[in-house]
Amino acid sequence: MADGASVREWRPDFRLDLSGVLAPLRRGRGDPTMRSAGEGSAIWRVGTTPDGAATTRLHRRPDGTVVVQGWGPGAQWALDGVPALLGVHDRPEEFVAHHPLVADAARRMPGLRFGASMRVWDALVPSVLEQKVTGTEAWRSWRELCRRFGDPAPGPAPEGMRVPPTPAQVRAIPDWEWHRAGVDLARRRAILASAAVAHRLERACDLAWELGGEAGRELLRKVPGIGVWTAAEVAQRVWGDVDAVSVGDFHIPTVVGWALVGRPIDDATMLGVLAPYAPQRQRAVRYVEVSGFRRPRFGPRYSPRDYRAI
Repeated sequence: MADGASVREWRPDFRLDLSGVLAPLRRGRGDPTMRSAGEGSAIWRVGTTPDGAATTRLHRRPDGTVVVQGWGPGAQWALDGVPALLGVHDRPEEFVAHHPLVADAARRMPGLRFGASMRVWDALVPSVLEQKVTGTEAWRSWRELCRRFGDPAPGPAPEGMRVPPTPAQVRAIPDWEWHRAGVDLARRRAILASAAVAHRLERACDLAWELGGEAGRELLRKVPGIGVWTAAEVAQRVWGDVDAVSVGDFHIPTVVGWALVGRPIDDATMLGVLAPYAPQRQRAVRYVEVSGFRRPRFGPRYSPRDYRAI
């Protein structure tokens, strides 16, 4: 036990791509809530829990055992959730590929699973920040909010790691600080509305386990400013929703269209193409995203808009 850490060792009975499973939880290379030194290195995560903040360090031994150390008041909660986080509830063996590209990706990446972080708040804020802006813009805002309003990570975390701001901390952020972080009024309102009912929104995960993913997504969509896209982005990460397609995304229909039918398509057509994959449509999208496929580029890339200059 290092530096007073709580420790858990867990050996899954399935092939596990540790970095691949955790990758969706990371919001850009500079995310202050998640760090990794590279392939095969330990992965550090910082988050909120019902018991308080927690820092975890995850490392996979050559024999497949995952060793997890935890610090902070929420450490035990985080350690208890390790199997779910790493995809123990996922069932990729039930997936049937209907396109050669998807089949090839599934064959090459048997350890890629959908994990469940079991924590709505930590996924909701960055997902709202990613609404209708580039990833670069959203990740910059996320970094600034965490660094300036989140607490330092418990334990011996790498320098600069921070706990995501809690609902109370978010509600205390002055208007001009939101502007300084590059967050426009619409996204600010959605985050503040979520913060006001954050304790209720955690129930979405329970509903998803009890009644299915759509029930959890429906609860999230009751918050003004939380639509289908944002609810799906949260569901994919929090309860490992393998059928929650991010409808309304700027890039996904085009990438899926070129990869699976050889042309750009809209959301409605994409859902038709993915229909044979139900109830694992998002798993098919994930395989497309990690397959290495690159769609043709015909025009200039979208330029980020700096809301701090408005």
